[in-house]
Amino acid sequence: MNSVPDEMKTQEQSHRLPTWVVGLAFAGLVAFLVLVGLGLRRAQSGPITVGQKVPGFSVTTFDGETINTADLAGKVIVVNFWASWCKPCEQEAFELESAYQYYKPGGEVFFLGVDYVDTEPEALGFINKFGLTYANGPDLRTKVSQMFRIQGVPETYIIDREGKLAYVKKGPFLSTAEILNVIDQVLQ
Repeated sequence: MNSVPDEMKTQEQSHRLPTWVVGLAFAGLVAFLVLVGLGLRRAQSGPITVGQKVPGFSVTTFDGETINTADLAGKVIVVNFWASWCKPCEQEAFELESAYQYYKPGGEVFFLGVDYVDTEPEALGFINKFGLTYANGPDLRTKVSQMFRIQGVPETYIIDREGKLAYVKKGPFLSTAEILNVIDQVLQ
């Protein structure tokens, strides 16, 4: 009968990891796989669609103020993605500022410009050139644009008083009247 010598058995046993180490490694692997799965699920989910609740997010403006949408509950929020290098964004900049000035006295509508993939000097130049006075800030690490799954700029998302996405505009608004019409419908 072939038997393993005692010294080889001892050597084999000394190379084994303790059971708790194997269990801990297995638990770590399972946790990692769960995180990867959740990330993939989030990445594969489509854009926020009209009627869906918009997750809260925050943007720090170029002035250093942090705007958190959770603090704007009960208001209509106009989120406009733009960039200084975007020619269609230039076309709608004046229209958005005019709409902001129209709704500003009532305080029911909050305008938030989100600067997409830009540099701060160029973005500030754009803001100054078009006299934008509503809140504007950079989309650091494209966190907000990824949440909305934007496809380009300009894109505008209007969130209703309950925090649900009410309207999406891909491309520039062509007139102040168009913006006012959409917002008035969301306000009703």
